Amino acid sequence: MSSESVGGILGAIVAAIVLAVAVMFGPIGQYGKAPKPAKVEPAPATAPAAPATPAPRGPVIREVPNQ
Repeated sequence: MSSESVGGILGAIVAAIVLAVAVMFGPIGQYGKAPKPAKVEPAPATAPAAPATPAPRGPVIREVPNQ
């Protein structure tokens, strides 16, 4: 046997092993995979009965009595 025929036989054996492993682990690509679950968004919070008063903005300046 020449080295070319030995290489061809070993290449065929390696290719068969790779093909068998690929078949064992499932199809390649998107085929056969379960679809991703849909993202469930939480229900929006209900609005309070009375709207809250807005907070004062900026620094609060108070008069201090002189003593």
